[in-house]
Amino acid sequence: MWALAWRNVWRHKGRSLVAGGAVAAVVVFTLVFFGFVSATKTGMVEVLTSESGHLQVTHARAKEAQDFDARLIREAAEVEAALLKALPGAHLRRVLEVPALVSGESRSRGAVVIGVAQDEALAERFGREYLAAGRLPAPGSWDEIALGEALAKALNVELGDPVYVFAPGTEGWGAAAYTLVGLLDFPQSAYEIQAAFLSLEGAQELAAPGAVTRFEVHLDPERGVVTDARIEEARDRAAAALGPDVRVETWREASPDTAAILDLMDPAMVVFSFFIFILAGLLVVNTIYLGLVERIREFGVIIAVGAHRGRVMRMVLAESLVLVLAGTAVGLLVSGLLIASWADGLHFPQLDEVLAEYGFPAVLYPSVTAGQVAITVGYAIVTALAAALWPAWVAGRLEPVEAMRHVA
Repeated sequence: MWALAWRNVWRHKGRSLVAGGAVAAVVVFTLVFFGFVSATKTGMVEVLTSESGHLQVTHARAKEAQDFDARLIREAAEVEAALLKALPGAHLRRVLEVPALVSGESRSRGAVVIGVAQDEALAERFGREYLAAGRLPAPGSWDEIALGEALAKALNVELGDPVYVFAPGTEGWGAAAYTLVGLLDFPQSAYEIQAAFLSLEGAQELAAPGAVTRFEVHLDPERGVVTDARIEEARDRAAAALGPDVRVETWREASPDTAAILDLMDPAMVVFSFFIFILAGLLVVNTIYLGLVERIREFGVIIAVGAHRGRVMRMVLAESLVLVLAGTAVGLLVSGLLIASWADGLHFPQLDEVLAEYGFPAVLYPSVTAGQVAITVGYAIVTALAAALWPAWVAGRLEPVEAMRHVA
């Protein structure tokens, strides 16, 4: 039956090639689409976790608190020691965020002064990604500051100029003068115009001695792939070690809106691909039905000599499957070669700023999973069967005498 189906498909090569080519094109488009969406999801997670960590540790009432003091983790050194004991090998970034007024010689602006202490690996990555000029404040320094380029421009200050910070009502100095040592270029312009960076010690002396507003925990990928399961396990261990006075959240819990968008991508891909395969199915229906019309007399003879009507229907279904599976095989080969050629990543330099502004990665690494390939092949098979149902039903209801009298 399959050999006969293959022969019948090739009776009209042009029409079959158009239908099979359409199926192949849809398979290629679907798998490449899957690959790019998966790359975008993975890249967005990497961008988010590189900026804010896989876990965030904050005061238990930080989200509900209105006052600066109520958001502070007071015994920061003890919490840090407990975190490192519970999560050996993790990289920590200690952050103290202070709402303040930042001024140059002639201009001032409301900003968030951020004190940061981080290990060498995180500091090197932060500087590589965001430092535009100068350097970062030295660890432990009390008189050095780095500003976002937009904020420095708004204050009309340059490297080496004095910058004044006022944080009234806090527990530290409340006001201090700093030397501008670095300019930072952030992809989010709204963040760049309100961010000022000190060393953690400098920010603590300014506003909250010995305290932080959060810890960012960056899990080490060299100890295994940083999967959601691994992140959740780390969260549970950290929460058990730290007690009820602090909240430990995964990046998903800390950024629920972003997590929800990422979770919607997979079902959206599946639904979108379903409608694309419907369009391909219409071409297959046309090919199979036209082939049926041209062979009505042949089917009449087959039924007349004793072939069961179910066998005729299976013949039509087999032709549809052969046509679609041949196109699917070609599509799998072409899409596999395309995705393999992008193994080193795809970069769109002209879109770097736009992508970064919305949290997308600058370089994409398309890839597909076995499940996505299975979904694509499954859609192809369903398309073949659905496209052949009506022509097969028509073929199965043919009356031999009428069919043999038919003139195509």
